[in-house]
Amino acid sequence: MPSALPDGEPVPTDGSLPGSALAGIGSRQFGVYLHVPFCRVRCGYCDFNTYTLTELGVPGEGAGVSSYADAALSELDLADRVLRAGGETAPVTTIFVGGGTPTMLAADDLVRMVEGVRDRFGLAPDAEVTTEANPDTVTPEVARTLAAGGFTRISLGMQSAVPHVLATLDRTHDPANVERAVAYARDARLQVSLDLIYGTPGESLQDWRRSLDTVVALAPDHVSAYALVVEQGTKLAAQVRRGVVPMPADDDEALKYELADEVLGAAGYGWYEISNWAARPDARCRHNESYWRGDDWWGIGPGAHSHVGGVRWWNVKHPTAYAGRLADGISPGAGREVLTQEQRYDETVLLGVRLVDGLPLDSLAPQGRTAMAGLIADGLVEPAAAVRPIDRRVVLTLQGRLLADTVVRRLLGF
Repeated sequence: MPSALPDGEPVPTDGSLPGSALAGIGSRQFGVYLHVPFCRVRCGYCDFNTYTLTELGVPGEGAGVSSYADAALSELDLADRVLRAGGETAPVTTIFVGGGTPTMLAADDLVRMVEGVRDRFGLAPDAEVTTEANPDTVTPEVARTLAAGGFTRISLGMQSAVPHVLATLDRTHDPANVERAVAYARDARLQVSLDLIYGTPGESLQDWRRSLDTVVALAPDHVSAYALVVEQGTKLAAQVRRGVVPMPADDDEALKYELADEVLGAAGYGWYEISNWAARPDARCRHNESYWRGDDWWGIGPGAHSHVGGVRWWNVKHPTAYAGRLADGISPGAGREVLTQEQRYDETVLLGVRLVDGLPLDSLAPQGRTAMAGLIADGLVEPAAAVRPIDRRVVLTLQGRLLADTVVRRLLGF
C-alpha cells in the first residue's frame, strides 16, 4: 500500500497561503509537478501513491484515466487563484510529470496538462518539461506528440537490463523495449534519462555491471541510479519478513554504487547529485535541482506535495477524494506545515551536501564549521574545496557520498 501522509495542520478550504509565503513570489524560481497515479500493475517494491485500474473500480469515476487531465486542470485553476494573491509568479521553469505511469494517459492529455500550466503561469523560454514513462508505453507517435506539445525530456523506468532482476521487482516491461523507446525519443528530439535500481535481492555484481554497460551503450543524456529501499507495507517487505528474499545488504549496495560511479564516470557522465549523473551540465534534471535548492513548486494530483515560501503541504491520496474536493470547489490539501528557520536550515544542509556544487562553508552554523576538520580527516569531504582562499565549500568525496547521512548528522551537531 502507498505510504501514509504526514501529520500537519489543516489546509484552508480555499487553499490560501500565509502572506509570508507569498511575499516576493515573483522573484523566485517556480516549478510544477504533475502526479499521474495510475499503473497497470503495482511493483512489489513501490510505496508511491499509485493505483491500478482494478483498485480504482468503476472506469471514469472520480479522477479516472479518462477524466484525470480535467481534474488536474481544476487544481491548476486553484493554484493560479492562490498564488495570484501574492502577485504574478515568475514563469514556470520546470514541469515534471511523474507517477505512477504517466504514459497510461493519452499523450494528448499529457500535453493538455502542460498547456494548462503555460496558459495560467507562462513558461520560461528554456523551460524543462519532463515525463516519466514505462518503456513499453512509448511509441513513435507518443514521442512525436510529446515533443510537439512542448516536452523536452523523457525519463524511462529501465531499472535493470537483467530479466530475473526485473521479475523480482515485478517490472513487466520487455528489456528490449528500452532500446526502442530511446530510439523513438531520439527521433523526436527529446532528451533521454534512464532510471536504474541496484541492490535487488538476487542481483549479482555481474548483473549490475550488465545493466550499467547497457545504459552506456544506449548513450542517454542522463542517468539516475537508486539503491533499493524496502518500504514497509509493500509486497517486497512482506517477502523479506517471511524470508522469501533477503534484505538488501549495505555492503553490496556500496559496491554497486562505486561500480556505477566508475562505469558512468569512464563513459563521460559526471555526478551532480549523489544518485544522478549527466552527460553534460545542461543535461542535469533542473526540476530535481529545484527541490534540492528549496525552490517553490506546486504539486498537482492525489498525494502530491508542494512547497511555496517555507510552507509545505500535501494533497489527499485517493483519486476519487481528490476529484470530489475539486468538484466541490475545495482545496484537495490534506495537511500542511509552516517550516521554522531551524527546519529550513536543516533541510538546506541535508539537501545541499548531496550536490556536487556542495554547500558554502560560511552558510553553516558554528557546529557545522567545527565539524569540518574531522570530516576532512576522515576522507568524507574534499579538502581542496573546503580550504581554498575564496568560495570555500562542503563537497563530498566518493566515500562521503556513501556516508552522506553521517556527514549531515555531524554538520548538524547530532
